[in-house]
Amino acid sequence: MPIIEPIPLDELSPDSREIIEGGVERGLYATPLPLQIFAYRTALLESMHAKRLAVGRGSLLGARILELLRIRSAQLGECQPCMQSRKHDSISDADVACLVGADRLDLDPQERMAVQFLDLLSADHHAIDAAFYRKLAEVFTTAQIVELGFACAEMMGLHRFIHTLDIFGGDAPALPYRANQVDARHAAGQPSGTN
Repeated sequence: MPIIEPIPLDELSPDSREIIEGGVERGLYATPLPLQIFAYRTALLESMHAKRLAVGRGSLLGARILELLRIRSAQLGECQPCMQSRKHDSISDADVACLVGADRLDLDPQERMAVQFLDLLSADHHAIDAAFYRKLAEVFTTAQIVELGFACAEMMGLHRFIHTLDIFGGDAPALPYRANQVDARHAAGQPSGTN
């Protein structure tokens, strides 16, 4: 059981339940468990889902690069549910295996640079200096580089958060489900769990 107990499906609001069940059915999500946790804050679940539906649309990077980045970010953040799913038809097992390797010769120059940027942002952001940005500019426009930075930052944070939840954990949840915790604020001076 995850650290935060997922909201039981039959306890979800109709809108949250539709997002989760419909998203899993359409292949947008590999497992409903993280979403059942995100549903504690309905507006965040809705926002995350809207972003998932829009992935690739209007992107200057393109859906394939975004998917490669999502998978690599999941690998770096050890996010098991996200490492297992594929959300773009062009992604093969060879592509995924290539993400782990150092040379990444199976990727095109933009894909290689995007993954290298993510790796550095995750492990050594100080190495992303003016020279590295000039190297990025050899294959990306400035607008694409800005989109790349935002996409990587969002993915890394989400995958690391999901990892901390221990989605497939075997222990009892540290925070068990209580209906009064959905979309609720902690009242100052009140003992936890009584609001």
